[in-house]
Amino acid sequence: MKKFLLYTLATVIGIILASLLFFFVILGSLSVMIASGDKGVTVKNNTILVINTSTVITDKTSNDPLAGFNFMNLSFTPALGLNDILGSLEIAANDPKIEGILIDIGLSPNGWATTREVREALHRFKRESGKFIIAYSNKVVDQKSYYLSSIADKIYINPMTNLEFKGISGQVMFYKNALDRLGVEVQVLRHGKFKGAVEPYMLESMSEENRAQIEEYTGSIWNSVLEDISVSRAIPVADLRYFADNLVAYQAEGALGNMLVDSLIYRDELEAILKDKVEIDQSKKLSTIEFTDYNKSVANIKKGSVKDKIAVIYAEGSIVSSDYGQNIEGERYAKLIGRERVDTTVKAIVLRVNSPGGEAISADIIWREVELASRVKPVVVSMGDYAASGGYYISAAATKIYAQPVTITGSIGVFGLVPNAESLLKKRLGINVETVNTNRSSDFPTLFKPMTPFETEVMQQSIENVYDNFIDRVSSGRSMSYEEVDNIGQGRVWSGIDAKRIGLVDEIGGLNDAIISAASLAGLTEYSIKELPEKEDVYLRLMKQLGGEVRLNIVKKELGVSYRLYNEFIGLKHYSGVQLRMPYFIEL
Repeated sequence: MKKFLLYTLATVIGIILASLLFFFVILGSLSVMIASGDKGVTVKNNTILVINTSTVITDKTSNDPLAGFNFMNLSFTPALGLNDILGSLEIAANDPKIEGILIDIGLSPNGWATTREVREALHRFKRESGKFIIAYSNKVVDQKSYYLSSIADKIYINPMTNLEFKGISGQVMFYKNALDRLGVEVQVLRHGKFKGAVEPYMLESMSEENRAQIEEYTGSIWNSVLEDISVSRAIPVADLRYFADNLVAYQAEGALGNMLVDSLIYRDELEAILKDKVEIDQSKKLSTIEFTDYNKSVANIKKGSVKDKIAVIYAEGSIVSSDYGQNIEGERYAKLIGRERVDTTVKAIVLRVNSPGGEAISADIIWREVELASRVKPVVVSMGDYAASGGYYISAAATKIYAQPVTITGSIGVFGLVPNAESLLKKRLGINVETVNTNRSSDFPTLFKPMTPFETEVMQQSIENVYDNFIDRVSSGRSMSYEEVDNIGQGRVWSGIDAKRIGLVDEIGGLNDAIISAASLAGLTEYSIKELPEKEDVYLRLMKQLGGEVRLNIVKKELGVSYRLYNEFIGLKHYSGVQLRMPYFIEL
């Protein structure tokens, strides 16, 4: 027995030591990769800048050193933000070493508004520089990648490539039957007949109101996409609709025959075309540089030193009260905006909002600081893929609001969710929970029993109060009456172009447009950009996230496409209090 215990103890100690050794090996490897990722890159003459549409684009290049690291295969792909893409493209337009751009078409993981913003930046590059843009794919071409690539001078695809051109489909997943089988009831309270965020928990299928709003904003987004493609490719919108209805581009020959692409070629033929473009001998090697590498090479050029500043604050993710993951933590962002409000060198603030909403109290905390800041200096909001519900709430007090035509916004409504797991515990698991209260609702709200009529009334009143506050915030910020806002509220979701029509948005445009507007409102001709939040210490962030990142990547790999469902249920535990969220779990 003594020997057995000694062997067991030795084994446990060995496992601990091996785990520690593995941890420090991984930490050392990451340190080397991060350090090497910061080294400068030299750009050669006659170079072609390569943009891959399969790159994940956030609003701001991630502060997280693990963002581009795959723990499953120990590979490292540098993260890239829209801010760096826009800035680097401006520099590339005037860089004599950059001859043109190759769009390497892959499957796009990005939203429509982000895609359009990059597309507009490419359009500016082509217009201002006169340099070429060529797009090529030897993979499946999805619609967002094609939309981005349609700005190119020429689009080439492999003879065996499929091109998806079929219109936009909005899909919402409903969980009620699954929850019923588990014995979990989600008690739903809401204000807003269009508040589709709660429907998956209370209905088996989509309501007519929700279907109507999805049809309207997906139709509006698709119309904007078709109009842009029509201009770039000189194809009438009616013809593009016919192509989508009949899937004429799914085969490469159909895409070519209907002028959606310019030629069917292989990679070696593409290289020959590019060599002709940069006027080098066919026997010589083509010089290309990936966008992430080019961004490093021009990093110092983008840093301004002008005393007058415009603070660009990136608010991306769900609005939360505690900082889990990459989200908008209420008190943290309120302090950030407050600090820029009192900084006399900061003459204007641009708030970049890319959020489906979140907790009502956190949104209100941020709104208050936006409202205070707008009293003393211009505050301009730039909306990304989403700026809905709580995302719109924090935008409402701004001096001016910009959105893309394909931005999803509005969703001025409120809901609350209180799960009741009594049946799951008693009937499925055989667990009985006994409660002793000093007062009749001391355990309110609880997972272990349904709400009483009195508790339901209290919760509903809280919902109504938050909705009234939401309407008041929008009414004040947008100079509209309560009735006008309520009429376009009720939780209804709008596209950016429709939001402008009804007065929720001032101008159609992207981040650069918002910055230019902020400068104009502040009377600035020269200024530097101050991007926030600032980067955390690399190794501090690394230590904080290493364990969670490993777990997340393993779960993603194991669940595949089902990961989004898992993530949705995990998110339920963070839905504390009243929520300002859009029906965000929707695929377009």
